[in-house]
Amino acid sequence: MTKMILASASPRRQELLKRIGLDFEVRPSTVEEKIDVNHSPEQVVKDLSFLKAKDIADKAGQNCIVIGADTIVVYQDKILGKPENKEHAYRMLSMLNGCAHRVLTGFTLIRTQDEKVIKRYEETLVKFRELSDAEIKAYIETGEPMDKAGAYGIQEIGSLIVERIEGDYFNVVGLPMVQLALALKKEFEVKIL
Repeated sequence: MTKMILASASPRRQELLKRIGLDFEVRPSTVEEKIDVNHSPEQVVKDLSFLKAKDIADKAGQNCIVIGADTIVVYQDKILGKPENKEHAYRMLSMLNGCAHRVLTGFTLIRTQDEKVIKRYEETLVKFRELSDAEIKAYIETGEPMDKAGAYGIQEIGSLIVERIEGDYFNVVGLPMVQLALALKKEFEVKIL
């Protein structure tokens, strides 16, 4: 039987995979997330997801499918990763305040027995409502922004700052579930539904 491995410590990604009934192990990648500013955001998320999946696939042994993923926020062609501290989170949220931005999640699937690799990404448009300075600071004080691309999470308290989205909600959470499930089913014959 093929073992599924998620190369991410993200509790959000773990929850999404559990919701669709996948049986998987968690083995977080320790690859440093370096963003190449010479590449398009689309290429960046595919590259980072591949590096994470490859890091774990190289150590996983035979008969495994490794899932690597990476999410970034893009505003006016600038890639926003995770904030370094509260001040950085404040700058990011202030920049996104009242504006639309793109959320891209790349995912890579690697089957270790034959080294078959599938790399994809999904994009969702997100618009913030107008926030007061006090609201931005209060949100940062919750601690929620600190481990998330763009300094917010749509699935928790951050849902109160998002006015609307266009596209895949789960992509903003951290995994484009429809695309991922279809790739697992079509490319690796994993039984889902």
